[in-house]
Amino acid sequence: MVDIATRVWNHKWKIDPIVRSLIDTDFYKLLMCQSVFRSKPDTQVTFQLINRNPQFRLAELVDEGELREQLDHIRTLSLTRGESTWMRGNTFYGKRQMFTPEFMDWFEGLRLPPYTLETRDGQYELTFEGSWPEVMLWEIPALAVLMELRGRAVLHDMRRFELQVLYARAMTKLWEKVERLREVERLRIADFGTRRRHSFLWQDWCVRAMYEGLGEKFVGTSNCLIAKNRDLEAIGTNAHEMPMIYAALADTDEELREAPYKVLADWHEEHSGNLRIILPDTYGTKGFLENAPDWLAGWTGIRIDSGDPAAGAETAIEWWKSRGEDPSKKMIIFSDGLDVDKIIELQTRFAGRCRPSFGWGTLLTNDFRGLTKDDSLAPFSLVCKAVAAEGRPTVKLSDNPRKAMGPADEIARYKRVFGVGEQEALEVVV
Repeated sequence: MVDIATRVWNHKWKIDPIVRSLIDTDFYKLLMCQSVFRSKPDTQVTFQLINRNPQFRLAELVDEGELREQLDHIRTLSLTRGESTWMRGNTFYGKRQMFTPEFMDWFEGLRLPPYTLETRDGQYELTFEGSWPEVMLWEIPALAVLMELRGRAVLHDMRRFELQVLYARAMTKLWEKVERLREVERLRIADFGTRRRHSFLWQDWCVRAMYEGLGEKFVGTSNCLIAKNRDLEAIGTNAHEMPMIYAALADTDEELREAPYKVLADWHEEHSGNLRIILPDTYGTKGFLENAPDWLAGWTGIRIDSGDPAAGAETAIEWWKSRGEDPSKKMIIFSDGLDVDKIIELQTRFAGRCRPSFGWGTLLTNDFRGLTKDDSLAPFSLVCKAVAAEGRPTVKLSDNPRKAMGPADEIARYKRVFGVGEQEALEVVV
């Protein structure tokens, strides 16, 4: 029997919201937001959408009106009582009250600031400007909305059985990956796939499949809402935006050179020695480690997010040895463009030499490659980055020059200051 009341109720919705919660975001965003709220609350920043695969002409596929409706809906969201209780009372990484009362009071009253949306040459120019703690929270939901709207556009003309078969194939594809990973000894893997997911419902299904299929090998998810709803660990520390903005605020070359370490000194103070994972590749991993202060060698581990992951891990292991540390006790988190073959290869190579861990992103939550005739659901590299701070451009060099961003003259200056020479250009898959 048709539930007429439910059907009529559903017709009241003007849109089907993609993002329905401010904690439908990555955990590291909230951790960084608290740090920024404490140390640089009034810093004015600009975030901007960047399509690294411009052959995907988003503005010709995603309707601008629908996009505006989704973004406007996000601006109406605020923290619910249950979400606030979860953040205030939960234990994260063994620590209770990870989020301070002052930060929570601010966050509970937050509404995201306005955005600017224009189109040019088949692409959307989406910009967010304002105080750093507010603007930074746009990054993840903006990307999630664009990726899901793109998926909805592709799927729009498919009929019911075609959709059922498509998702059955996608489920089978993921489950076969899970079965392969199940056989990997001492595996530690988490979901890092929020920003470029196929959809929220699909990410949630993927997380549940990982939890059921991998058991204790699956250590959690970066998505706070899913972690809350599924009673899982929320996973995350910090990201490139912090050294990028600290560096942009530097007045001299010497201050610029010290900016990445100042970030981690502030982070250490913020978290009282917890969450001690280094992200060294913003301006080149090799130079970062060579010039790092001794106290950083005692941190828990390193996240490798660009360049050749095996080479990056070898560099980290040699650095720990040179500083008198035991690499076998250190964690190396791999998080760049991972899929099953690479995960197994890296686990096999580094198990026992360090504590490998994996943040599996887009190819967990959005691997529809080969499932449509024209591969129109294949994932692509869409990012939303801080491009300016207090009117000064930001720069990211990365260990892969194809991920570099910023004005050419500033990139040249940063390379000089950080001693970055020739780099190997690698394909950016996602």
